[in-house]
Amino acid sequence: MTTAAQGQNPVAAAEAEPVAARPGGATRLAGRWASPVLLVGLVVVVLIIGVSLLAGLLTPLDPLKPNLGHRLLPPWTTRGGVLHVLGTDQLGRDILARLLYGGRVSLLVGATTVAIAGSVGVLLGLLAGFFGGGIDAAVMRLADVQLGFPIVLLAILLIAIFGPGMWKLVIILAAGSWVVYARTVRSIVLSLREHEFVEAARALGGGDTRLLTRHILPNLVAPVMIIATIQVGQVILLESALSFLGLGVQPPTPSWGVMISEGRGYIHLAWWLVTVPGVLLALLVISMNMVGDGLRDVVEPEG
Repeated sequence: MTTAAQGQNPVAAAEAEPVAARPGGATRLAGRWASPVLLVGLVVVVLIIGVSLLAGLLTPLDPLKPNLGHRLLPPWTTRGGVLHVLGTDQLGRDILARLLYGGRVSLLVGATTVAIAGSVGVLLGLLAGFFGGGIDAAVMRLADVQLGFPIVLLAILLIAIFGPGMWKLVIILAAGSWVVYARTVRSIVLSLREHEFVEAARALGGGDTRLLTRHILPNLVAPVMIIATIQVGQVILLESALSFLGLGVQPPTPSWGVMISEGRGYIHLAWWLVTVPGVLLALLVISMNMVGDGLRDVVEPEG
């Protein structure tokens, strides 16, 4: 460590010191990034996102256009010169095409919901934890009220009042998902504002805005990222459940929940209608959880 760094506050000096300069720091960090759980989860998630975004290039078939002459074809069936890799549904629509385009819808709902809920939750948690007082009391009481209503029941109630629809579903799910961000951020900020580096910055004349943006907010990135990663999978699962009940994305728009709902009446005749989207949905949710667990192992300090 340099002479200048020795004269600094120990906490600030430790934060300023590069990871590679600490004994074994770079090796431990690289080892955590090489976690099999994280790598496998990332590969699966990136693959699912990639094929969903490239749906138009991977299949020329229309996911909405019915063809009753091709209805309920099993996987790997060729009809009319067209190979249906995953079969067709009760209206003759290609399952692979609906699966890929449905992935876009499910991922869009999950990502947008988490972005809105995360932004609102982080802002409220930041204000509550840093300023305390009436702001803290108001935000926490609102969070307590929110936690008193299970998100599924809240979503069903609001959808029954305002009607189904994809963007309505996004707003409703975001309204029920912000609490976890707010409570987590608040607890972290309550701890950070008492640290020496924050007190030193305040003593040097740093205002509230500078303290929040330069010293506290950067320390929230890792925990918020972990929560968001795990919650994307949970929101997609919840969207699929509500779409399955007819309260989310509406037919004929392809969504994995819609596909499962439409295929349940034909499960004894065509198992692939429910199995294929169900397996992919489970795979995505499990992989998102693996990524979240892996990221937590990366950013958490070793005991």
